[in-house]
Amino acid sequence: MTQIVVLGGTGFVGRHVLAQARDAGHEAVSLSRREGCDFDDLDSLIGRLADLKPEVVVNCGAQVGSVHHVSEKAADVVDANMRMQLNIFKAVREAAPEALLINPIANCAYPGYLEVYSEDRFWEGPLHPSVLSYGSTRRMMMVLSECYGWQYHLHTLNLLVPNMYGPHDSPDPNKAHALNALAAKVVKATREKNPTLEVWGTGIAIREWLYAGDFARIVVEAIARAGDRRLVQPLNVGQRRGYTVREIVELIVAEAGYPGEVRWDAAKPEGAPRKIMDDGLFRAAFPRFRFTVLQDGIRATLKYYSDLYPYP
Repeated sequence: MTQIVVLGGTGFVGRHVLAQARDAGHEAVSLSRREGCDFDDLDSLIGRLADLKPEVVVNCGAQVGSVHHVSEKAADVVDANMRMQLNIFKAVREAAPEALLINPIANCAYPGYLEVYSEDRFWEGPLHPSVLSYGSTRRMMMVLSECYGWQYHLHTLNLLVPNMYGPHDSPDPNKAHALNALAAKVVKATREKNPTLEVWGTGIAIREWLYAGDFARIVVEAIARAGDRRLVQPLNVGQRRGYTVREIVELIVAEAGYPGEVRWDAAKPEGAPRKIMDDGLFRAAFPRFRFTVLQDGIRATLKYYSDLYPYP
């Protein structure tokens, strides 16, 4: 049994990690603002970690949002996320210097012009402008990992992840991850019998999708294999398989049984044209891992939003 602290364990991804860790028999505890632990308060965070004495810290702390949100509130987003990550690394170094720190890092940290994201090309170019505020803070997590490793020998594992989806996310389209926001919107339109459903963009952007429960299973397996040399960092959690946003919307609409018309607003932004994760290193490290079938994941996500409706 391993003592695990999940930072942001009441959030979307953190809830999946917390549940999976407990199911695997670990002693897993959440720290989050909702539970009275403000990551902006460095001394308080150090104290909480010192009391818990974790062997592993899973860093799911983040202020996230849609492409529209991270552009419109760019300064607020970069400020909040950088302060949070600086404090998290400092606190782990002070209170749990022997712990393994696992960082999920969104693939928006990759150069915006790439079509296939491979770990050896992470630093080859600038971010896509649409995600500069958030993506730059994910890049800085890589920098912090390197610097704290050099000076303090802090042990980190950085898992680069595509767009995640699944139950437990917000129904607010400005806060939810992309597929979840679409699922929440379709459930709402279906329940309210809206004749039309507006979706931003043209639908031609290609994205890779990761079920949040799969990420949690990978984290728990990585904890069990902490000394495995194949767990290089950074490591893509990749399938090398993408879908257009239009394909995703069609799958969601069909699964939900929405009978209305989907209207695409081409005047709205849709981000980088293509984001696909190279899976070579991942398959070497996790050769037997099987991802959740996309349709099954969408079905579980729709059920979550259907049960949550009407949204708070």
